[in-house]
This record gives sequence, C-alpha cells and structure tokens, in this order.
Amino acid sequence: MLVLLPPSEGKAPGAAGAPLDTGALSLPGLTAARETVLGELVELCAADETKAQEVLGLSDGLKGEIAKNAGLRTAGTRPAGEIYTGVLYDALGLASLDGPARELAERSLLVFSGLWGAVRITDRIPSYRCSMGVKLPGLGALGAFWRTPMAEVLPAAAGTGLVLDLRSAAYATAWKPKGEVAGRTATVRVLQSKTVNGVEKRTVVSHFNKATKGRLVRDLLSAGRPPEGPAELVEALRELGYAVEAQAPAKGGKPWALDVIVTEL
Repeated sequence: MLVLLPPSEGKAPGAAGAPLDTGALSLPGLTAARETVLGELVELCAADETKAQEVLGLSDGLKGEIAKNAGLRTAGTRPAGEIYTGVLYDALGLASLDGPARELAERSLLVFSGLWGAVRITDRIPSYRCSMGVKLPGLGALGAFWRTPMAEVLPAAAGTGLVLDLRSAAYATAWKPKGEVAGRTATVRVLQSKTVNGVEKRTVVSHFNKATKGRLVRDLLSAGRPPEGPAELVEALRELGYAVEAQAPAKGGKPWALDVIVTEL
C-alpha cells in the first residue's frame, strides 16, 4: 500500500539536528530536481524579500518564513513526520502509533511537497515554506515542474499494491497515476452530510476533509492488514465503520473514486 498525502501549510519549528542532505532522502531519482528547486528558492529568499513574499504568497505576519527559506541549506532537520503539522497530521497521530502501525506508516506514507517533490515520513528535512502552487521565477509553476521527474520515479515507488490518493488538487497536479497503476489507485473525497428541511445536502468542508483523512489512514495502519486494491479498501473502510460510496472506473487505466460520508467530526 502506498498512501499519497498532502503536506501541511504550517510546519513544526526547525531542530538542532544535522543539516539537510538531499542525497540521503528517499526516492533518490528526485535528487537533482530537489536541488534545482532548493537552489531557486534559497536564492530568491536571500536576494529580495519583497519579491519572495509576493512569489510565496505570504502575509506580512509570515515574512519570517523568507529568512527561514534563505537558510535552508544550513538549518537543522528532523523527520518529515515531525515537521508536518495541522488537522490531518493531528488526526493521524504518528507519534502515538504502536510499533507495527508505525513501521507500516514508514513504508506506506508519501508526503508530496512543492520543495521536495515527495518524501517519506522518516526523511530528515528542515522546516520550510513553499507550496506546490508557487511559481518560482526560474522554474515556473512547481506542479508542472515536478511532473517529469515524478513520472520517472513514482511508478516504481507505487509497487504492486493499492495506491490510496488523499492529496489535495494542487498536489495531485505533480503526478497522475496512469495505466496499470491508475487501475489500483483509489482517490478519496470526504463529504459532510446535512439534512436541511428534510433534504440531504452534501458538501466538502476543509476541516472535516482533513480530519477524516487523517483518522482514516490511522485506522488502516492500526488494522495492520493493508488492503490489496481499491475493492478491498472499500470493504476494509466499511468494516472500520466508515460510510463509503464507491465508483469503480468504467474502463481500465482509471482510478476508483470513493466518497466517505460524515455527519460530524
């Protein structure tokens, strides 16, 4: 099982650990692309704070992120699973997983990133600010930049089992599973169900979406039996108590589409 996750906008503070070594990160086929993006980001933030703020879309209250980015090559690092915070990662609760579930998380979780492309939760990275929607002056839109290196590396990383895609739209632009890999991929949408004047209405609510996806991944990891494919995923989620509506693709080479219906957090 490979689980594709978005990162979080907010990051935990940096640490006093060893500085970044891009060559030590997982998915070494992405190293050259990571160095390219890193170099562009560091140069931008070191040279022109005003331009960097505009490019990164930062409010005045977040201007401190610019200096942080400028020092990325010498900043301390910590595992990515500790760097990413926020609603999804709070619900996932990596730190409190038991041994077997933690080992499965380390093998299965892949966090997408505008700066790193994608990292495992054990990869040591510094705290940074650079979303997939950013357009760096020398590279353009990062979602488009990452498509070629991702297409070369991710199919092998997907292995032969289920690919559970929980990414937000911006991060999904960096890699779209194709062919045989797409056929064993399931995308998940979380819908909040409300009854208004006797009529059910379903909407996408960001907080529900993130929290439910975090809990869903935690429950799958804790169950200890990774589903082999999308059909098995639907069955596993229902056994775990989730209300799931599934749509199998009409033809091969397309992912399954799953709606998880929730009424409350």
